[in-house]
Amino acid sequence: MPLPVLSDPDTAGFWMAAQRGEVAVCACANCGAVLHLPRSYCHTCRSWIVEWKPVSPKASLVSWTVAEHQVHPAFPVPYTLVLVALNDAPEVRLAGYLEGRPALKSGLPMKAAFVRPADGVTLVNWIPDVDL
Repeated sequence: MPLPVLSDPDTAGFWMAAQRGEVAVCACANCGAVLHLPRSYCHTCRSWIVEWKPVSPKASLVSWTVAEHQVHPAFPVPYTLVLVALNDAPEVRLAGYLEGRPALKSGLPMKAAFVRPADGVTLVNWIPDVDL
């Protein structure tokens, strides 16, 4: 399975929060603007001081697609890729993976599920927050 680069200066805070079982967003320490995609510069107030703030592990489903053609051995088909909007920061979109072809609908409540595929690595996945 492909794994993230944990030492990337722009995204390391996200992966460190995931290891603690939290979802976090990059935000300007000066004005509080959410910076997504994460970066070290605030486009709102021009500050170079950013921080990672924990947010609720809840989201809503924005979009999804079902993969029917296998492109990597780690992901047997069919599987569904989901795109969610965080409840606490709706401008932030994060992706997730579901096995099979679950019955989904736009706006479906989703929750973070923390997956540990390797020592020292925790991924944030998104699963329905309701019984399907």
